Amino acid sequence: MNKSKFITLFAVASLLSSCGKDSGPHFITDSATRQKIQADFKSRKEAVGNDALFEITEPMTTEEREAMEFLLAYMPIGDITDYGTSYFLDQVRQTLSMRDQVSWKDSIPESVFRHYVLPVRTNNETLDEFRNQYGPVIYERVKNLPLKEAALEVNHWCHENVIYTSTDGRTFGPIASMRNAGGRCGEESVFAVAAMRSVGIPARQVYSPRWAHTDDNHAWVEVYVDNKWQFLGACEPEPVLNLGWFNGPASRGMLMLTNAFGASYDGPEEVTTNTPAYTEVNVMYTYGPTAKSDFIIVDANGAPVEGAEVEFKIYNYGEFNTVVRKKTDKEGSTFLNAGLGDMFVWASKDGKYGYSKVSFGKDESITITLDKKQGDAISLEMDLVPPGEGASLPEVTDAMRAQNNVLLTQEDSIRNLYTATFYTEERAKALASELKTDEASTVRFMTMSRGNHAEIEKFLRAASPEKREMALSLLGVVSAKDLRDVPGDVFTAHLNDSKNQENEQFVSYILNPRIDREFLTPYKGTLQKETPAEFAAQVQENPEVLVAWVKENIRVDNT
Repeated sequence: MNKSKFITLFAVASLLSSCGKDSGPHFITDSATRQKIQADFKSRKEAVGNDALFEITEPMTTEEREAMEFLLAYMPIGDITDYGTSYFLDQVRQTLSMRDQVSWKDSIPESVFRHYVLPVRTNNETLDEFRNQYGPVIYERVKNLPLKEAALEVNHWCHENVIYTSTDGRTFGPIASMRNAGGRCGEESVFAVAAMRSVGIPARQVYSPRWAHTDDNHAWVEVYVDNKWQFLGACEPEPVLNLGWFNGPASRGMLMLTNAFGASYDGPEEVTTNTPAYTEVNVMYTYGPTAKSDFIIVDANGAPVEGAEVEFKIYNYGEFNTVVRKKTDKEGSTFLNAGLGDMFVWASKDGKYGYSKVSFGKDESITITLDKKQGDAISLEMDLVPPGEGASLPEVTDAMRAQNNVLLTQEDSIRNLYTATFYTEERAKALASELKTDEASTVRFMTMSRGNHAEIEKFLRAASPEKREMALSLLGVVSAKDLRDVPGDVFTAHLNDSKNQENEQFVSYILNPRIDREFLTPYKGTLQKETPAEFAAQVQENPEVLVAWVKENIRVDNT
């Protein structure tokens, strides 16, 4: 065995070894749960097929090792490849260190901590160093407070830094939201969850996949306080928990969902989807009355159908939007708890389908027959009635409201002082004059860049005079969000690594680094360096060569 292979195997083995008898207590004290997670970790490694991605060369305590196994067992493969094990080990150590500092440590159940404090990821945001950078800062604000008051105070800190701002579907990481002083509700909730978890407060993003009574949706945050989950509007501080502008709409909801990191979640909520990476659970019970309906799926002969897909749909934005998918068991049955309104239910398997309306609270059991196939003429006429409003509002005194308003005003002032440092039109015109760039384009991009303006300015200054027009073209084909969180060096790399300028599609499809909703990286230079010249020439001559290579060498992993 050569030396490099020996080092790799030793490093991987170090993750599985306990680092000695004196390495401390278990992070996962239940042996059955620990064994399942270790088995899932082993299976994940085997499925990925690249042990080097899981290498950890640093000595770890038992707690650190078990926490890392939990994260690596269930995180998306992109997280392992994009960030590396050292990043996650730093996050684990910061999390365990903060856990041991906060006064509410003993009030947090181990399972809740594992699923809702330890994970860095909340949704599909770009991961960053928020926990390590800002956890200690937030801790100074809350270290002398009991847990409930600490959660409320963290939300005030969030409002001091971030408010609602409409953006596109790619999700800012917490630091980017903070740098730009804003984000849509999904980004506000990711930011607030990150802030809560950074000081050991269990938090999770909750969302209505679609409202039942209007064309919209929303996301907010739940925190685990007083041995139960309670909610708040992310970056929208109120004097008490379980209060937000959305109390009324949420009480009219049909379904509220959240995700627990990991397949081993054992909370009390109804599981709607259990995947190898995360568990989706139904938390509608917190926001309004619910009822359970059972569903039996049968074939044309009345026999139960195992493994049929049952889609629960809410009518919203002019379509029946699937909010939950379930599979039937051996008896052809499944169930759902939902708000007291109507849904459309669609069941299918092997090219056959059937459907029905269900009124939760009225229909205790419904049988759906798979007696239709594609091409059959069908007609749908039905009234779908959403739940009635019945918000339960906690008591807030006039004094509490007045004090909260004072804090909100102060926080607005702090945030506004920061946003006043963003580029103005006058400042952007001065930059255009200095760099001799097109004034209108320079003003547009610099003012759109908000808190990322220093990076965009750095990019324009780094461009040679003869490339500055092309640099503006590059900024013109990326999204507004890219201007607000992509490092200048990434733009510089794409400017310098984009070849074939004479092609009429150059700006849109060669210079342009954006493909879908991914966080931009300087991938062109890397691919140029790693691709053999002979192969590159073949691809340029016939792109089907690359298509064939991808089919043979790139494996799709839908986990």
